[in-house]
Amino acid sequence: MLIKVVLLGDAAVGKTSLRRRWMGEGFTSQYITTIGADFSIKEIKIKINKKVITYKYQVWDLAGQVQFHAVRQCYYQGALGAIIMYDTTNIESVQSVPIWINELWRNNKLGVTPFILIANKIDLRNEVPQSLRTEQGKSYAMQLSERTLLHGFEIPFIETSAKTGENVDRAFQLLGEMIIKYEETVKS
Repeated sequence: MLIKVVLLGDAAVGKTSLRRRWMGEGFTSQYITTIGADFSIKEIKIKINKKVITYKYQVWDLAGQVQFHAVRQCYYQGALGAIIMYDTTNIESVQSVPIWINELWRNNKLGVTPFILIANKIDLRNEVPQSLRTEQGKSYAMQLSERTLLHGFEIPFIETSAKTGENVDRAFQLLGEMIIKYEETVKS
C-alpha cells in the first residue's frame, strides 16, 4: 500500500532537513529553498494489532514560502496524512499551524486528514533562550485536538532534531500508525 503524506510548515522550519535525514541522506546546515515541492519514497514497516505490515511512504515536501501557495494546492491531493512542523526557535512558525491545517484539509480532496505536530530544531534550545518549550508544544497539540476529536483522532506531538536525528524515525512511524488506524475507523 502506498501512503502519501505531506510535510507542511513555514519556510526554514526544517521540512527538507527532516525528510533528508529520514531518507538517510544526512544533514546539511546550508538552507536550501524548496521550489514548489520535492518528494521521496521509502518502505516502512508498521505494527498494528500485533501484525507488521510493509507500506511505501510517498513523502511530499511542500515549499513553505507564501509565493508558492498556488503551486502547493495540487500537491495536497490524495494525501492520507501530514506532518505539520514548527521551529522551536521561531514563535511565528507555530502561529502559522492553523493556516497549514486549513490549507491541507481544503486542498487534499479528502477533507479532514490526520496529522502530527512536530517541534523541530530542539538541538538549538540552549542557543536560543526564547525557544518554545516542550510543555508549550504539548499544550498546543491538546488545544488543536479539541478540534480534531470530533473527527476521531487527537493530534500527537513530538519533538525532533533533523540535525541530530532525534525522534525523526519515530515521527514517521507515529504518523503511519495514526493513518492506518484512522483509515480503518473511516472504512468501518
